[in-house]
Amino acid sequence: MAEQITLLGSTGSIGTQTLKVMAEHPGRYAVYALVAGANWRLLAEQCLAWQPVYAVLADEEAAQQLQKHLHEQNCRTEVLSGVKAMEQVSAAAEVDVVVAAIVGAVGVRPTLAAVQAGKRVLLANKEALVVTGQLFMDAVHTHQAELIPLDSEHNAIFQCLPQEGVQHGGVSQLWLTASGGPFRNFTAQQLATVTPAMAVKHPNWSMGQKISVDSASLMNKGLELIEACWLFDVPHEQVTVVVHPESVVHSMVEYVDGSVLAQLGSPDMRTPIAHALAWPERMHSGAPALKLTELAALHFEEPNHELFPSLNLAREALTVGGTATAILNAANEEAVAAFLLGELSFQGIFAVVTDAINKVAVETASELEVVMAADEQARRCARAIINAGVYR
Repeated sequence: MAEQITLLGSTGSIGTQTLKVMAEHPGRYAVYALVAGANWRLLAEQCLAWQPVYAVLADEEAAQQLQKHLHEQNCRTEVLSGVKAMEQVSAAAEVDVVVAAIVGAVGVRPTLAAVQAGKRVLLANKEALVVTGQLFMDAVHTHQAELIPLDSEHNAIFQCLPQEGVQHGGVSQLWLTASGGPFRNFTAQQLATVTPAMAVKHPNWSMGQKISVDSASLMNKGLELIEACWLFDVPHEQVTVVVHPESVVHSMVEYVDGSVLAQLGSPDMRTPIAHALAWPERMHSGAPALKLTELAALHFEEPNHELFPSLNLAREALTVGGTATAILNAANEEAVAAFLLGELSFQGIFAVVTDAINKVAVETASELEVVMAADEQARRCARAIINAGVYR
């Protein structure tokens, strides 16, 4: 019987690639629900191709457009809208696997709903862990959910870890690799000239605009550092970030005997997607094989913390604890959105995040509503800083 999949974020980069991988294996997977933000046209194409039971859009007006279109096409997919509907199709009894690929904090509630329903969750929405942290991991253990990382870096570490885990498997260090983005060799003067069009052109990976900007600022790696600490139950001192421009080594695990295990592959998200979907088996992904004889060299270097302070901001938020990481994430989301609209300079992203962290009070992350309140407060604070125009 085909595994029933709910795909959160089906119209995004990871969502569309997940459907490509699933299409490589007819009959193995069926789509229970497709969930997206406002892109009803692409979601309509996906519904006609996959015939899910439900299609959910965050935007109610877009949902009405989708419903009208599917009715005209005699498609029986039921259209829903809103966060509650996202939670419903994530926790439904018929669902075997939830692919959490929504970008941003909007994915927190449906991903948590899947965990609380004890589902196998393939996690690409790093914000779910960055924002909720201990609450999320407690829910995983309490409800016996199965959590498999889908991000290429965390999936690589997952593949390289011993069965005993970090604490008992002789692991000394986790190494997260970063491409360094398109501006890794820029000076401060050059960073001042960066435009949104420049920032969304990632040198190696095909990603959405928000993640591409995060990669250029190294904030994506800061969020991944936080995620790694929760996923693998390690302090941030046990996670090292290294710039690797070729994006061939996706991450590494160092052991106490001096051994380092690395997972290599072409920079193609279909590889970790296929690994997570089939785990503990392996299956064809459709991604090109890595040709080692064609690699000229592999380079590794330290990140430039002075020009790209994102990693230090992430470590500081982890050290403070509580809602600090939720504040960091929310302020960054607002800052990146403003940058893409031309309301903020590239370097202003760092300034807005730093100011928001300093201004918003950190609370104990005792329950989800406290965390989401901190998220909202951080967004208001970040918007006020942006609107002041100081960092334009």
